[in-house]
Amino acid sequence: MSESYADTLNDLTPEPTGARRVVVLISGNGSNLQALIDEQTHDRLGGEIVAVISNVADAYGLQRARDAGIDAVVLPHGEYDSRDAYDIALIKVIERHEPDLVILAGFMRILSSRFVQRFHGRMLNIHPSLLPAYRGLNTHAKALADGVAEHGCSVHFVTEELDGGPVAIQAVVKVSEGETEASLKEKVHAREHLIYPIAVKWFLEGRLRLEGDAAILDGTTLPPHGLRLSHADAAEELDEE
Repeated sequence: MSESYADTLNDLTPEPTGARRVVVLISGNGSNLQALIDEQTHDRLGGEIVAVISNVADAYGLQRARDAGIDAVVLPHGEYDSRDAYDIALIKVIERHEPDLVILAGFMRILSSRFVQRFHGRMLNIHPSLLPAYRGLNTHAKALADGVAEHGCSVHFVTEELDGGPVAIQAVVKVSEGETEASLKEKVHAREHLIYPIAVKWFLEGRLRLEGDAAILDGTTLPPHGLRLSHADAAEELDEE
């Protein structure tokens, strides 16, 4: 691992804080949720996931939450007449849990301005591309179609611009010859599970914050791509061959 990455991750002393509360929003399998739960189980998250909320009643991530003893809440979007009506209800459910941070982990909803503004500066998302490349859906297929040499994932603050908020951290994966969408997705997922808990811990420890249009880490403004973890560093962390 590069020295700069190791230093940033391990050596700086976090600001003293009380117990920080996290709410996670999901729509499906919840693999990133599981990565966060695993870190919490080993006291490495910097806070506590107090609730998992899904707009899909049979999302497997809800079972992951229940298995971990976390409050699992279903709020089906189909029961509401409009996006705004749903988001108003969702805000109320979230605020009941008094979170310091709201995490989007495969929450397949476009958020209203009202919702984004309510949690401005304390909501993170993970996106399967090296932002600003390939915002929106089908990122792996788009990357392969363009013949890029590198792909990856990004953790960013949520703003009203779709997948456009300031980036905190990215992880790169090299696109191999003969790569398929499935194989690329698997590699990117592994990197998502690596960097999302890192960014969450930074935030909960008071090291990461949103200031204006920039992500700030340990008092320093991050570049547009955030702290970028190279393919080699990510592969080392993940014990990839």
